[in-house]
Amino acid sequence: MITPLNNEQLLDLRQCLERGLPRVSRPYQDLAEQIGANQDQVLQQVQQWHEQGLFRRIGLVLNHRALGFVANAMLVLDVPDALIDEVGQRLGRAAGIALCYQRPRRLPDWRYNLFCMVHGREREAVKAHIQAVLKEQLLGDLPHQLLFTTQAFKQCGGRFAPPSSQVWAHG
Repeated sequence: MITPLNNEQLLDLRQCLERGLPRVSRPYQDLAEQIGANQDQVLQQVQQWHEQGLFRRIGLVLNHRALGFVANAMLVLDVPDALIDEVGQRLGRAAGIALCYQRPRRLPDWRYNLFCMVHGREREAVKAHIQAVLKEQLLGDLPHQLLFTTQAFKQCGGRFAPPSSQVWAHG
């Protein structure tokens, strides 16, 4: 039987996880050392939180610019509501589309309801790729724009840990 983490360790672990996994060969061991626990305790707690639905997955956020992808663009489309699911699924599976999601229109100023992110090294290559995808998917007639990133902001996941002064019980 593994001894559960105490309330302080739980809070510390949750805050550590929100900052992201350490970039080391044994990240859970590193987290355990940071909170004064052992790796088995950390893994047990992470598994428990996963089972409780606290988080669905652990992901990786790439720094695209550091990897040379400096021509990043959002393709926005005005898709008829009756076709949004079909078109979204098709574009979401298309080569070179990093993500695809629906957002509500903000009429009268913003007519677009489908957003697709594309990462590239050169603007002209991204433009050509998008035109090819739209042609391949027979979507070239839909109103759309290609919006290139002009400024990068720090990406991070959600923050859910209570303030350090708040104590919370095992869940």
